[in-house]
Amino acid sequence: MASKEVKTTKINSETRHPLEPLSLAEIGLAVNVLKKQSDKVTSTTRFVSITLREPAKEKILTKSKEKITREADVVLFNNETNSCYEARILLEDEGHIVSLEHIPNVQPTMTIDEQTECEQAVLRSTEFQELILKHYGIEDVNRVMVDIWSSGYYGEEEERTHRLARPLCFVRSDPTDNGYTHPIEGLRPVVDLNTMEVIRIEIYNHYPIPYLNFNYTSDRVKKLRDDIRPFEIIQPEGPSFQTDGNQVSWQKWSFVVGFTMREGLVLHNLTYDNRSVFYRGALSEMVVPYGDPAEQQARKNAFDCGEYGLGCSTNSLELGCDCLGCIKYFDANMCSSRGDLLVIKNAICLHEEDVGILWKHTDRRLNNPEVRRSRRLVISSIATIENYEYGFFWYLYQDASIHFEVKMTGILSLGAIPPDQKSAYGSIIAPQLFSAYHQHFFNVRLDLAIDGIDNTAYMVDVEADPDDAEYNRFHNAFHINKTRLDTEKQARSHLSLEKSRSWIFESNATRNAIGQPTGYKLYPGENCMPLSSKNAWWRKRASFVDYHVWVTPFHEKEMFGSGNYPNQCQSDIGLHKYTEQDRSIVNRDIVLWYTFGVTHIPRQEDFPVMPVVVCGFTLKPNGFFDINPSSDIPKAIKKINEACCKN
Repeated sequence: MASKEVKTTKINSETRHPLEPLSLAEIGLAVNVLKKQSDKVTSTTRFVSITLREPAKEKILTKSKEKITREADVVLFNNETNSCYEARILLEDEGHIVSLEHIPNVQPTMTIDEQTECEQAVLRSTEFQELILKHYGIEDVNRVMVDIWSSGYYGEEEERTHRLARPLCFVRSDPTDNGYTHPIEGLRPVVDLNTMEVIRIEIYNHYPIPYLNFNYTSDRVKKLRDDIRPFEIIQPEGPSFQTDGNQVSWQKWSFVVGFTMREGLVLHNLTYDNRSVFYRGALSEMVVPYGDPAEQQARKNAFDCGEYGLGCSTNSLELGCDCLGCIKYFDANMCSSRGDLLVIKNAICLHEEDVGILWKHTDRRLNNPEVRRSRRLVISSIATIENYEYGFFWYLYQDASIHFEVKMTGILSLGAIPPDQKSAYGSIIAPQLFSAYHQHFFNVRLDLAIDGIDNTAYMVDVEADPDDAEYNRFHNAFHINKTRLDTEKQARSHLSLEKSRSWIFESNATRNAIGQPTGYKLYPGENCMPLSSKNAWWRKRASFVDYHVWVTPFHEKEMFGSGNYPNQCQSDIGLHKYTEQDRSIVNRDIVLWYTFGVTHIPRQEDFPVMPVVVCGFTLKPNGFFDINPSSDIPKAIKKINEACCKN
């Protein structure tokens, strides 16, 4: 029995959950309403995003019997007038516009269509064709690959008044070659996305195009391994989860799978044994700054949520490749920038995994080993942002732990370097080919609801007692300092390895068996600090990297660590601005924002395609239960794999 897509047993429910993503019909209705009822939608207007307007939180949490109407939030952009609009659409009957507001001086996320159109604009530019022929002898422009990169903001007037892209270009040696190994380092076009024209081409020093081919697809690798036997996940009775639409139930967990064009995968209303843990969890923003000051490389700092849209870049996952086992898929509904309906099939994967021992103890006197195997539920999606792939994985465990993980793979962003030269700011990967040192930062927004929405945050440090303390004569004592975080500014904090720092989030309404507040603890994983100066332009747009932990009171308009419109933004409009209000966070409906990252010093082994690099964090119950919540897991049935035992 190989991997297969399964039809799951439905949860008993009569109505669609109000937090489920918009259907295609609802997206189509929103488009039609705007086209018919607004003069702001013209032939030059793009639909940047259409997303469910999530109902008021109290209506969901109180399970109000009041009918909850479906509404959509729409971001529009008019290329002719360089204008952004936000619309709110009621999706009842024939639908109507509730509000339509002009948002001045912003550039929303680049759309799927613009990425394709930008490439075509560069390829049809006669100036570009002449320059690649003159400098590099490239006669066939159709062999050139053009990756859209946002222009960002560097204090230039043009970046305030135009919608710009600064693509990177590469050339294939043949139609299926890995073009990223042949960067056109000396030329960088600048494209006006409103007119879809190349407004100039920046020319740098002449860098010869690296000449060696490095391909990675199975049909172009010279010799594939022949000693790998089949590996199958067998669940003869099917998986243990149930679904109804986008509602999921697995053992004691339940939640709603969500999806937006900007964030991609979202988890809503996560509960364990009917006790709330968090109300909404999603990646709010990410940024990838590069550390090479050379003109061609210095402007590379991608905000992959706010500039490109993770949802729009999500893959259609393949059975047995991206996901293994008995799989349930969820499609993602969206539209093109012209309002045509689009579906990403199999955008989200749901399945179970065996992950070794959950717990074990052997009483040697009774000779009765007790062991339980650990199983986890995986909810995942993968996005391709030009050269890089990012996998986003939520893991739910039987002991009520939650783990979030980002898996980075794909192809390094490569540059050319003259023969026999080295770079102080990158790794030489192959002859004349280097990859700049860079960092990846991710910010996850967790709208907490630990046994209800009234929660309080604490920072916990582990510290050694002084050697000269009278009671510490064995010099072994250490204790914890638990500090209540009263306001947003106080909550801004960094990891501290020397103090084993962690954060606890407690309910103000519920106590456990020993009278302590129920809670969850944040266990940070691998992380790093930003290496660029705070004067770097990208950092002025990415204040979320300034601290690892932020805590804010819930506000429905504060959804993104970089603010609503980071693309070509001139200053911080995100977490730093939010938290400057210094609001109280004690006994409140609070939001945890956690920033984590990786400093990537590329290796030759990361080439031509990069093995997965992983980073993330864990939330574990901390006094949420009176005892180990997985004590009730039954013993596994002892089995012998006869085929393996014969060898």
